[in-house]
Amino acid sequence: MSFQEYLKYLTKSFVAYMETPVEERKKRKAPREAWTSRWFGAIPMSIKLFLRK
Repeated sequence: MSFQEYLKYLTKSFVAYMETPVEERKKRKAPREAWTSRWFGAIPMSIKLFLRK
């Protein structure tokens, strides 16, 4: 891929991103999971469920 093709691709994607409304961009963004499950996996969730009962 030449530099010009890459620059055209970047320009197209940037323009497409800027043309979409802010609300639609926010809807596409996936919600982040809690930092405990992201760092330690399912262990904190299982402990939390165990302590609730």
